[in-house]
Amino acid sequence: MLTTIIFLIVLAILIFIHELGHFVFARWNGIRVDEFKIGFGPRLISWGRGETKYGLNLIPFGGYVKIHGEDPNDESISGPDKNRSFVNKQKWQQVTVLVAGVFFNFLFAWLLYSGVFLFGVTATTSGFERYSDQFKNPRIMITLVSPGSPAEKAGLKTGDVLVAVTDTSVVIPAKAGIQDITGKVVSGDILDSRLRGNDKLTTDDNIKTLKIEDVQSLINNNGGTPIQLSYSRSNSAPITTSVSPIKGIVENKYAIGIAMDNVVDLKLPFFSAIYEGGHYTLVMIRETAVGLYDFIAKIFQGSANFSDVSGPIGIAGIVGGAAEMGFKYLLMITALISINLGVINLIPFPALDGGRVLFVLIEGVIRRRLEPKYANAVNTVGFVLLMILMVVVTYKDVVKLIK
Repeated sequence: MLTTIIFLIVLAILIFIHELGHFVFARWNGIRVDEFKIGFGPRLISWGRGETKYGLNLIPFGGYVKIHGEDPNDESISGPDKNRSFVNKQKWQQVTVLVAGVFFNFLFAWLLYSGVFLFGVTATTSGFERYSDQFKNPRIMITLVSPGSPAEKAGLKTGDVLVAVTDTSVVIPAKAGIQDITGKVVSGDILDSRLRGNDKLTTDDNIKTLKIEDVQSLINNNGGTPIQLSYSRSNSAPITTSVSPIKGIVENKYAIGIAMDNVVDLKLPFFSAIYEGGHYTLVMIRETAVGLYDFIAKIFQGSANFSDVSGPIGIAGIVGGAAEMGFKYLLMITALISINLGVINLIPFPALDGGRVLFVLIEGVIRRRLEPKYANAVNTVGFVLLMILMVVVTYKDVVKLIK
């Protein structure tokens, strides 16, 4: 229930931000806005202010701004308020109104990322080396747990912090086998000796900072015998579990099904946070666009895997997982969803903002207005197809959840 509530709040905020962009730019361009509503279905609350009606509907999976003349008809084209009609504005004005929702989604993501950098974030060390003097609490974090892997069966989750990794075939004294969250492990030469079975650790053995390479080496070289992992979750006391590496996850190597990264706590000054927030937003826009392009290309090639796409139920699970890890993770996943919403809306498909922009550009090239009834019909068909796609993806989400 909590996951559902958090997801609905996040979704409502993102829809509001997107539609607010259309609303603001329409007003700036002197276009009349008749309605601004969040959600579909039965009306919960509604009120009027000036010439615009505002409302909140029961089903929050969407929202809309009714702009005078966006769906052309005789009244908006030649009626008494035609000068304030979208369809009669300059082409550049129409385009700015149509892409304003996407712009606000990207702007909102920039704001969230900047806030996270400003108030503190768990960041990878790679890419932020210039802020190394501000790194705090370095540690190794599990960034991915493969479904069905030994790690998942042992209870490991994304976000867990590794404290120590030991071979259960060797009894390690408390002093050498670190049992707290100091992030240390036996030195490499002693580790190699232990793996060869030529020596046992003593309380006089030296220790050094835990490294990803040490963890990978121990897991791969133990020949499949159980490994003891000590980890911390949400700054809790260390938990120890036993995991048996297997072959097949990584080619020609033993593995337990985790990805790891070196992370630190990073808190930036105001202007640095704004800069890094903007830079990170641009990186995520690029990565999202490339991923979407690859997926669409695979659709035409007949090799697309729709199980890789998440609908409302899948996204709700992602949001819930981020919320469990902490508020800053919830902000970051909200920013990422906002970017995805913006990028998807730029696709030149009927009913999406990108499709409407395409119509405007075509009218600019042919220097005449497209027949309204045909343009409206194409957008309606596009909307129906999008709803069908939503149902298919949601069905797959439900099947995945049941499994």
